[in-house]
Amino acid sequence: MLWMTLLACSGHTEEPQKEPETMTNYYTRQTRINDVMNDAAFGDYGRLIFPVNTGYWNGTTLEQLQLTWYNHIDPDKTVEVCNYLRVHADNCFIDIYTEAEKQTNPDLRNTGLFFFRGNKGQPFAICNAGGGFSYVGAMHDSFPHALELSKQGYNAFALIYRPGDAYEDLARAITFVCDHANELGVAPTGYSLWGGSAGARMAATLGNSSYLRQLTGRTDIPQASAVIMQYTGYTTVSQYDCATYACCGTSDGIASWRTMQSRLESLSALGIPTEFHSYNGLPHGFGLGTGTVAEGWINDAIRFWQSQPGSTAVSSIKADTRQSVAIYSHNGIRSNAMQKGINIVDGRKVAIR
Repeated sequence: MLWMTLLACSGHTEEPQKEPETMTNYYTRQTRINDVMNDAAFGDYGRLIFPVNTGYWNGTTLEQLQLTWYNHIDPDKTVEVCNYLRVHADNCFIDIYTEAEKQTNPDLRNTGLFFFRGNKGQPFAICNAGGGFSYVGAMHDSFPHALELSKQGYNAFALIYRPGDAYEDLARAITFVCDHANELGVAPTGYSLWGGSAGARMAATLGNSSYLRQLTGRTDIPQASAVIMQYTGYTTVSQYDCATYACCGTSDGIASWRTMQSRLESLSALGIPTEFHSYNGLPHGFGLGTGTVAEGWINDAIRFWQSQPGSTAVSSIKADTRQSVAIYSHNGIRSNAMQKGINIVDGRKVAIR
């Protein structure tokens, strides 16, 4: 059954088909949200396109959609996402748990990956929407990001997770994609983790190689090459974190931009690559920032991801130990030569065993 699911979801060995510039406009701003969820084209997973926890969203039509804690929701992007999903309805949704697991735990039926295909063999990204660990605001906080990534050739997945078991579900999603990379047509290394608000905490946590191993129970899953995070107050810093891009609005009443900036400064002190942007006057949850001062930030984030080396931030290559090379211990103390363990060499992590 798993193999049949993967055949349906991966397109097997065929090259992904690019849609014409003018995608079929089956849905419009006036389309009722319930009509999208109940569209027979989506089968049983249509209900997952919008938050399962119905108390956190309102609106009758796509144009009227509102999500708790989110701002600057773009109705045209909502329509575009829904039309994309319908065009790809036969192969855009992937179960990450087996039927046997779902029978044991019915809550697992509220999980899955929406696949926005890029070019075959290219790296993948997993996008995680926020929602205060109470619901999943994918229509504004992960679907649009995944769609834009796919337009630039990347393979992007938007995770629908259980708010109470978010980290477990993201760990399962990473494991699933890496284990089935060939069938899905994606590169198993060099991937990135994206997230906004609660989803950013998920991305940062699973982007840490130590937590990745703890939560997946695996040592063969590569660490993400970059974490892209928006508007969250996450403060934990570790030498095991990976390269991190972050952005936030200066008028965010939930996540302080200063807190985000301070964390990235601490990561930089460990030699971990970072990039931070704050946007004047923007509140929490601006998503892609269409029509705001943040519009286009996703292109900066993609460039940051592209600039990171390999499948993991920890390299086992032999580094130059001349004093002209900047060598630091993992806690930021400069040394004249590399020591056993983790060294920071010209801004890169190097492991010496």
